[in-house]
Amino acid sequence: MDSRNGGGPVTTIGKRQSDLKKSFKLAVRSLLTTCPTQEFSKAFPKFSSIEQEHLHQLFIQVGDALDTVEQLVEEQSLDPLSSDRTNVMDAVHNLSAAKKAEIHYLRGLLERAEEHNRLIQARVDLLRNKTQEVPDIKDVIGKVVERWNFKLQGNTKCGALNGLQLVGLAKCISDCINTLRVLNLLLLGWVKQNDECRDLGESKGVKLDLD
Repeated sequence: MDSRNGGGPVTTIGKRQSDLKKSFKLAVRSLLTTCPTQEFSKAFPKFSSIEQEHLHQLFIQVGDALDTVEQLVEEQSLDPLSSDRTNVMDAVHNLSAAKKAEIHYLRGLLERAEEHNRLIQARVDLLRNKTQEVPDIKDVIGKVVERWNFKLQGNTKCGALNGLQLVGLAKCISDCINTLRVLNLLLLGWVKQNDECRDLGESKGVKLDLD
């Protein structure tokens, strides 16, 4: 009800203005078009008949001009492009803003994808460095076995092993077992990380050479 009461005076004023314009046009048209030639000649007696006729034609053409203007105004009000150009400009502005937002969103996706690829590459480089730091398993095992055989051969040449020699041999065997366990854990961890990186790269469409 508030909207109706608030819009009532505006609607009434608009209707009054429209009625006033229509009344003015009708009054002017009736005054101009109903003016006979005789009365027009009386109003301009000093002019010749030909001049009076031309003046009368010009005088009554005002009504036709008003009709033409009214028709043009009506056509313009019915044309959506010419009647409300601000809507067209708003549509262009909204479309431009939507395109800019889309470009910004796609640019953000591209930057995140590049950052993700850099993280994957950094992780791959880290794994490669770790694999280079880990010594060759065959060489480690060979050195341990060689050390074990050397002590074993040295002890057997001297005859029976005494208590201290047996303790040293047991410690050597324990060290070898612990070393093999550490190498096994390192190898398993490297293989797992290698597989995870390869799977992650393939899911993102990146082919990683980890061999």
